[in-house]
Amino acid sequence: MAQGMRTDSHTSYIEENRSWRDTATRYALVPLRIFLGVTFIYAGLDKLTSSTFLHSSGSGSIGDLMRAVRDSSAIPALVDLALKNPSGFGYAMAFGELAVGLGTLVGLLSRLAAFGGALISLSLWLTVSWASSPYYYGNDLAYLMAWLPLVLAGAPVLSLDAALRGRRRQRQRPDLYR
Repeated sequence: MAQGMRTDSHTSYIEENRSWRDTATRYALVPLRIFLGVTFIYAGLDKLTSSTFLHSSGSGSIGDLMRAVRDSSAIPALVDLALKNPSGFGYAMAFGELAVGLGTLVGLLSRLAAFGGALISLSLWLTVSWASSPYYYGNDLAYLMAWLPLVLAGAPVLSLDAALRGRRRQRQRPDLYR
């Protein structure tokens, strides 16, 4: 019986031989992307639809929150910057969270979105939750750490980035079947 060598390059043959561990490894970041994407979309929408958050002062406002954490933050100058225009800062935060959440969820510019999420989480950790004691009670540090794998790996599967990458490869590769 003669053994032949397969010469086609169709990827489905390769993927059919993957073990469940290979498949699990490939899709490992998808649940994290879904969680962070949905959470940041929700956080942004929650801020935009709040009747009090985007005000400069008053109970539940971004202004009062910033004034309350100013002296206990790691970087008071960052809080002072936000206090120059609390309402504008609140809108920037809300739209930033929406952009990060949407980019992460659909996987478009995913590393940039994850970097934005990490920066938001870092700034919140250094300001709002810095005084949490012990440190692990503040959830912003955990969010910062959750963003880092997505900054490093991006969204290699089930994403617009992966679809665009596949289209670029098809254009660059000469058609073998003509």
